[in-house]
Amino acid sequence: MPAIDPMHQFLIHKVVDLPPVPTPLGPLDLSITNSVVTMIAGAAIISLFFLLSARREVVPGRMQALAEMAHNLIDGVLVGPIMGHNGRPYVPFVFTIFMVVLVFNMMGIWLAIGNLGGLSLTFTVTAQLACTVALALLTFISVIVIGFLKNGLKFFKLFVPSGMPFGLLLLMVPIEIISFVVRPLTLSMRLFGNMIGGHVVMYMFASFVVSLAMFAMGGNLLGWPLSGISFAMVVALTGLELIVAFLQAFVFAALACVYLNEVVNLGHGH
Repeated sequence: MPAIDPMHQFLIHKVVDLPPVPTPLGPLDLSITNSVVTMIAGAAIISLFFLLSARREVVPGRMQALAEMAHNLIDGVLVGPIMGHNGRPYVPFVFTIFMVVLVFNMMGIWLAIGNLGGLSLTFTVTAQLACTVALALLTFISVIVIGFLKNGLKFFKLFVPSGMPFGLLLLMVPIEIISFVVRPLTLSMRLFGNMIGGHVVMYMFASFVVSLAMFAMGGNLLGWPLSGISFAMVVALTGLELIVAFLQAFVFAALACVYLNEVVNLGHGH
């Protein structure tokens, strides 16, 4: 029986090997990996979905209704209540972040059965720190740029709590700066940890289904009920992972709204 290796599904390997491109900092490898293929496929799925759903029918079909529901979720549940009227221009950005994270999360689950059979049918991009850090940095840098464009040097008021005595400011300002700077780390690690942890647990229980069934066929009848229990756990964990995949995309978008609200409505409410 082959060894159980739950981390094998996260390994990056080349699909198309391209020659390195010379740069002043050294050769740059632009080979197409399974991670790149998955991201291209995800972008294609999102683009195709909205091309098919952009009908503008008075009575929407299923695709249009689903697209409108996703958009209203971001606009009406996150951007509106958190950022107010000033947040309207940022709905497309938050909606794009939400859809990218959601589709990448779901792709890692829908086709995960291929990994159990030893096939590289899927790759969970959001279980790679390189992806989650890139998304977090994109959000973080966008907040900084928007903050300076809208507020100029008043952006630094974000780190100075109002009504605070000068003595406490010497303590609070460094704390506020540190808490602001670590946001990309916490944003990326939350998504990364949830996705990689869930997939490892699913893989382990799925491996138990196969290994216990092999024990049962070898004469140990106790393996059959244990294999059945493991299979039931796989089904339950798959349902849980689908919920987690949606919630992590929602939380990522919600935190993006919170961070944007601080600079969009700096110094006043909405």
